[in-house]
Amino acid sequence: MSTAQHLAVIDLLRSREFPAEHGRSECGSEGPGYHIAELLTSDTFWEDDGSRRDIVEEQYEAERDGLTVLLGDRWGPPQRFSLASLFERTMDAALGAVDEGEGEAEEIPEPWAQLSSSVPDLHLWHVDGRWIALGVAQWDKELPFQLLAVVTEIDPP
Repeated sequence: MSTAQHLAVIDLLRSREFPAEHGRSECGSEGPGYHIAELLTSDTFWEDDGSRRDIVEEQYEAERDGLTVLLGDRWGPPQRFSLASLFERTMDAALGAVDEGEGEAEEIPEPWAQLSSSVPDLHLWHVDGRWIALGVAQWDKELPFQLLAVVTEIDPP
């Protein structure tokens, strides 16, 4: 997919209504209040000694950075949003940890819970009441990288 196609997908998702149910779309996954587009997906790394993985990671980060420049021309520079602490909170919630102040586990909303488990950080804009984010995901070192674009009306937790 070309850069122009990536931008077209982001524009499409910005204009599209959010679904009532979680599911798949022609672009990726979606649910109430969000769309996640899988713009690029690499091969897996089961037979890799680590060298190809590093090269592909750099390529995917360069793709994200190139899109960031183009979207920055539209909306200004992005926020850099780390998902590390959100991942910890998501894991605590999954393990049933109790929030001392509330007496119950914190519920992390989607798409943020899903993103925090595979994306270390996002380039993030808030435009016309919606959050637009770009990130590079990888679920595990043998699994493929994905360049993701996210459009959501749900504020980052």
